[in-house]
Amino acid sequence: MVVQVAQAIQDYLEDTLVRSIHPRTPNHCPAMLTWELRLPRNPELNTSRLPSLPASSIQQLLGALSMLFLLISVTTAQQQNSSTPPIKPPTPHELLTRAVQMYEAGKFSAALKAFREAADDGNVEAMMYLGVMYGSGTGTELNYTESMAWFVKAANHGDSQAMTNIGLLYYRGLGQTQDYRQALSWFHKSAVLGNSEGMFNTGALYRDGLGMPVNYGEAMNWFRKAADAGNSDAMNDVGMLYEQGHGVPADPSEAMKWYRRAASNGNNSAMYNVGVLYENGLGVGKDRDQALLWYRGAARAGNAEAKRTLKTLGVAE
Repeated sequence: MVVQVAQAIQDYLEDTLVRSIHPRTPNHCPAMLTWELRLPRNPELNTSRLPSLPASSIQQLLGALSMLFLLISVTTAQQQNSSTPPIKPPTPHELLTRAVQMYEAGKFSAALKAFREAADDGNVEAMMYLGVMYGSGTGTELNYTESMAWFVKAANHGDSQAMTNIGLLYYRGLGQTQDYRQALSWFHKSAVLGNSEGMFNTGALYRDGLGMPVNYGEAMNWFRKAADAGNSDAMNDVGMLYEQGHGVPADPSEAMKWYRRAASNGNNSAMYNVGVLYENGLGVGKDRDQALLWYRGAARAGNAEAKRTLKTLGVAE
């Protein structure tokens, strides 16, 4: 039996938020130069040619020299102060770069603090990292409420992935009451901005009738948009709707085309579905060898249903 789309979306949504966010790697910043100011050396006095002077004259000369040295010292200090560049605080981008470096080095507590500084200065990427870290308990205690708060801040700056993550929290009821209408609202906002995950999730809720009545036409609409944006889960589900005749006339040949397209993008559910169509001769001639080939490929890619099918058929992976 073909893998049910409902199971595919459940597996997809049960992934951690870390997988959902796709953090961006900031560009590397050049090391800041440390300028060392050097003062010119004072010329040494050559006293060998000074004429002999009476004691009073010498005292006067020494007094004049002391005053001269004092004036030189004051002038030098003023020049130092005027030529020393002011120390600039790090920019939000520099804070983010340091935070990412600490995060990648596994220094999560220190990274959390640095991300917080960058986020407080308005860096949206840092807000996203904070949302993920609080939502996965990385470098801090698990706190979905805090995770939601940072995703909302990033969403208010127009980040579409933050909107998708907010939708996921509502969908799963993490940190707040489960609310499919709110989930759909946030998925749709993300989708309108071009986020393929938001498009796919919007289609899934329309397909499953969560937050609204079942609407296969809208589901197909959003799955097609997500597929055109490169989302392989959506490609697989377009094939599913064609195979089952939901929202469109049943067309196993068209289903096979979409399953193959998703499989070529590494989707193991689609690989399994290609095998099912070959085994049952749907849209193609029945071909057990091709079916086993695709089942094995799906199993190697981690598809549990393919592994169970091979075991049932008494065939090694």
